[in-house]
Amino acid sequence: MKALIGLLLLVFGHDVSSVIHSLQVFDTASSGLSTFPEFVMVAMVDEVQIEYYDSNTQRIITKQDWAGQDYREDPDSLERATENRKGAQQLFKAGMGTLKKRFNQTGGAHIIQRMHGCEWDDEDGTTEGYDQFGYDGEDFISLDLKTLTWVAPVHQALTTKHRWEQDRAFMEQQKHYYTKVCVDWLKKVLAYGKSTLQRTDRPRVSLLQRSPSSPVVCHATGFYPNRVVVFWKRDGQEHHEQVDPGEVLPNHDGTFQVSVDLDLTAVPQEDWGRYECVVQLKAIEDISTPLDHAHIRTNGEDSHILAFILTGVAVLAVVVAAVVGVLLYQKRNDSDKRHKPVGSDTSSENTEGQKLAPEAQPLTTVQS
Repeated sequence: MKALIGLLLLVFGHDVSSVIHSLQVFDTASSGLSTFPEFVMVAMVDEVQIEYYDSNTQRIITKQDWAGQDYREDPDSLERATENRKGAQQLFKAGMGTLKKRFNQTGGAHIIQRMHGCEWDDEDGTTEGYDQFGYDGEDFISLDLKTLTWVAPVHQALTTKHRWEQDRAFMEQQKHYYTKVCVDWLKKVLAYGKSTLQRTDRPRVSLLQRSPSSPVVCHATGFYPNRVVVFWKRDGQEHHEQVDPGEVLPNHDGTFQVSVDLDLTAVPQEDWGRYECVVQLKAIEDISTPLDHAHIRTNGEDSHILAFILTGVAVLAVVVAAVVGVLLYQKRNDSDKRHKPVGSDTSSENTEGQKLAPEAQPLTTVQS
């Protein structure tokens, strides 16, 4: 994989001229988890949380001051938006009952997850939209916006797929929402939070090394947005051998950090000066840091810097652990799960009078 990344960079080069902005909404409905709300909705713009709602409080909490501008300008919109979320809460609760019947489940802990939203490239204006559902940690059904169809990876989702696709008005509404309405809302929120979301924070770049035999780490931190390119050069040319590119991780203050390792085990120290680390971020000049042994910070000298990196990794680990914990809890309490084939007959679902998710205007926490 690392070799493939290096090859792609050599063939296509780097592009940080544009930024892909995103509006994401995460819905989570649960059953059998006494310490977790039955329904939670979180909205994010450019990976910054802007709103939160859950079934316990039944009220919208804006996470950024600028995110509530619409509600301040039109107080009635807050009431409409709150009712919208309460409606989603009830529909997901009914959907949970439907899915339990389809999977022939009578107890245990279960989770429905939905991720939907849109993206907009501020350089060429291209947009993307998506709507994906998961059940108990597995893909359930997702929207293919290009073909305007639903993809059902499990047979229990076929009934939903057929019913939604046969409702042509609903399918056209989906297309209009994700290609127009969602994008317009994304641009509107970007304008509200321009000073935060469309700013550029210059990264601080350091060369770090845990021990004399360890790889040299080019560490960039404190930058925003998160679309950054960090790479090593040798004799002025991009160098990808013995390079380990890291992931972009969040900092506690809303900025980001990334590290790219260079293994110099087979390189004589007198040749280190042939190397340099380059950081590219939109709206700033490239930052080039020559590999100078005298300027490398070691674990003993600057342990607080390495600790800062580990903090970012720890934050990511905590999130992953929380998700895994929920899924493990679900698995422990799901020994009675049994799968039952579901054909095209929709009589049971018609009797219940409920569907997996609302078939009216797709839900988003920034629209009332």
